[in-house]
Amino acid sequence: MSRIAVMGSGAWGTAIALSLAGRGGHDLTLWSHSPEVSETIVECGENTRFLPGFAVPMSICATSSIEAALRDAEIVVSVMPSHHVRASYEQFAPFLCAGQLLVSATKGIEDERLLRMSEVIADVLSRFDLNLPVGVLSGPSFAQEVAAGAPTAITIASHDAELAARIQREFGSRSLRLYTNDDVVGVELGGALKNVIAIAAGIVSGLGLGYNSAAALITRGIAETTRLAVACGGRSETLAGLSGIGDLVLTCTGSLSRNRTVGIELGKGRKLAEILAGLHGKVAEGVRTTSAALGLARRHHVEMPITAQVAAILDEDKPPIEAMRELMSRPGRDE
Repeated sequence: MSRIAVMGSGAWGTAIALSLAGRGGHDLTLWSHSPEVSETIVECGENTRFLPGFAVPMSICATSSIEAALRDAEIVVSVMPSHHVRASYEQFAPFLCAGQLLVSATKGIEDERLLRMSEVIADVLSRFDLNLPVGVLSGPSFAQEVAAGAPTAITIASHDAELAARIQREFGSRSLRLYTNDDVVGVELGGALKNVIAIAAGIVSGLGLGYNSAAALITRGIAETTRLAVACGGRSETLAGLSGIGDLVLTCTGSLSRNRTVGIELGKGRKLAEILAGLHGKVAEGVRTTSAALGLARRHHVEMPITAQVAAILDEDKPPIEAMRELMSRPGRDE
């Protein structure tokens, strides 16, 4: 078993720590950027802000000290929002060392540089003369269900086969099954882009357009996310797996999806700022990922009509019903 540092105490980070604690044997630390959150976990035995209702056992050491969290850690799992990954690793780097394995469990694309999260991590570490293997954890996984021990299957992707095999072995349990993959590009983009389509699926629901519309939206959504992933160097079969269509279906249809919830409220006519304020600090990654996805699409000359309409709704306050009409009136084409 290993000493594992989970860096990020949001719902997903806490759920990962709970899953690891449930299988037993690991020395676990859960780091929070906020001292208030880590103190609450210690005092209440629960992450009341981000994952209420699930007891955090004393075997998980909650801390807001980066040095304490990373000291002697063999595996470092980063689970912060995508727009905090660069700054976080700039703070982590002085405490990282050779021999450690890094696992990114963040789904997103960096706004300005259009980098995947593993690329952001590698970019930061290169400035500190660190070359550590990185894996990507992705797939259909609501934090609440993982924390509750519901059977879940996800993917660990890495160019380092030994890293993938070790994470599969040490994170797997009776309730969490991991599949390995070497297509880091496909796995990361599948996890990031599905959040954009989930906003669109939520809009369909909020507009009351019915199941036919939702099925069409999800199906065409996987088509355009696959086009972009393949153009960026991923494999189409990866997008047909857990980190592609699996995660897409979950996020587009599940009531626990924050991205879908944002879309539903947009479809009902509410303004984005008001909706985001109602999340109380929780993140709907698709809101930020939409513009980055379009930036990647332009770079690789890929058409993404659903993503473009979501961007118009988010950034230009375009009426959702008008966006849906434009999608339906596009020229006919082969499937």
